[in-house]
Amino acid sequence: MLRKIKAGDEVAFGKVYQEYFPKLLNYIYSKTQSWFLAEEVTQITFVKLWKNRSRINEDLAIEIQLFRIAKTSLIDEIRKQNNLIAALREFSQQEVSSGVWDQIQLKEINTMLQKGIEQMPPVRKQIFTLSRIEGYSNKYIAEELSISIKTVEKHITLAIKQLRKYFLIFILIVQKLFFY
Repeated sequence: MLRKIKAGDEVAFGKVYQEYFPKLLNYIYSKTQSWFLAEEVTQITFVKLWKNRSRINEDLAIEIQLFRIAKTSLIDEIRKQNNLIAALREFSQQEVSSGVWDQIQLKEINTMLQKGIEQMPPVRKQIFTLSRIEGYSNKYIAEELSISIKTVEKHITLAIKQLRKYFLIFILIVQKLFFY
């Protein structure tokens, strides 16, 4: 199986994904008590496995390699969260007028929105930008891209779901920081 994945066999990768996704998800959840973070780290693990498949060690069990990738990915995500929490704490301790605070919040939200949009697949990104940023109707977008209105609606729904997930971790951190 390792040789097949290393050679780029998507079917073999799919089998490994099906077998180990639940195991990794539960492992990460047991460490974080967050299904959102567990799902994110598990997905990151498989993305890293696929992107770095040429460096797979054929002499080491796939399970060991997956759990190592998951562990380092979890550490990376926790560091990112801790850096964000530290920045928010430092910032919250500074005295800032409400007008400046509002501008900073708006700028941060816009930055996060741009990052979330950049992570979308190209067609979804294009449709979401045309709809929500540029304000075009679904009918106009469908005609311009030669697709159905239902397809436009589906991409917008998926884009919004993707952005909700992207913002959820930020919201959870802010709640934990300021309300607990």
